[in-house]
Amino acid sequence: MNERDHFAEGIGFVLLATLGWSLSGLFVRLLPHLSGWQINCWRGFWLAASLLAYLALAYGVKFPSKFRELPAAALWTSALCFAFGTTLYVTSLTLVSTATVSVIGASSPLLTGLMSPWLTGEKPSAISLVAAMIAVLGLGIISYQGIEVGNWLGIVTSLGVTVTFALQTLLLRRHRALDMMPAICLGGFLAFLLNGVLGVFIGTGSGFMIDFNSLMILAFMGCVQLAIPLIFYARGAKNVSAIMLSLVAMLDAVLNPLWPWLFIHEVPDRAALQGGGIILFAVLLSIVGSRFMASKAA
Repeated sequence: MNERDHFAEGIGFVLLATLGWSLSGLFVRLLPHLSGWQINCWRGFWLAASLLAYLALAYGVKFPSKFRELPAAALWTSALCFAFGTTLYVTSLTLVSTATVSVIGASSPLLTGLMSPWLTGEKPSAISLVAAMIAVLGLGIISYQGIEVGNWLGIVTSLGVTVTFALQTLLLRRHRALDMMPAICLGGFLAFLLNGVLGVFIGTGSGFMIDFNSLMILAFMGCVQLAIPLIFYARGAKNVSAIMLSLVAMLDAVLNPLWPWLFIHEVPDRAALQGGGIILFAVLLSIVGSRFMASKAA
């Protein structure tokens, strides 16, 4: 398989990951009676359980050695990025609007591009950086009406979400020769504990307390909406640059309103369609432009 085929395969895996992540809104609508702490707590647990099952199937009885193969710094940094990223996301939603969190999160490709030369040795192309700025504009249009200013604690917390996602992406790319699923598995268990405990002190009750039906829905969510997409995302990271990984993942903002529209007839507004079109253009510009520049250099 040549470089172009590897790149196309990588993009395909990242698109599949984004497709899975975009189902989050639909799952949350099935659980209106749960707090964000309860959802993140048990989603993290079932993510970790699903990844343990995946590792056992992939490596058999030798799968515990995969945890030891990862450098300790990479294992714990990646795990903590996942655990704190999901926890900060819930916290930020209690402080500022979803729109504000989304727009700040849209800066993740730019942050990934800026840190990439130091953490992965990759210098992002000018086309990718321009595409990232266009994508931020698109998400800004989607979220304009709900953006808040002046709430510094909420903004800082939202920035934490952006930083942790960017670092997670960069670590996947930096250690692409290794299987990083053990680190994310550990992160899932940490998210389970962290959100369960914080649900007591910040929420209205323990994040661990949940009814059986909701637990089963979250088991499906943890596997289908999170674990499998993360496996795909890590596979894509082997052949796709860090900044493009973040850019393609932004299609989540385009796809997320699609499922409620199809299944519960929740029609997206005009701004969502316009902004989504701009994000889609930005992602296509990055993919096509990068391939054009690569072929020209060759």
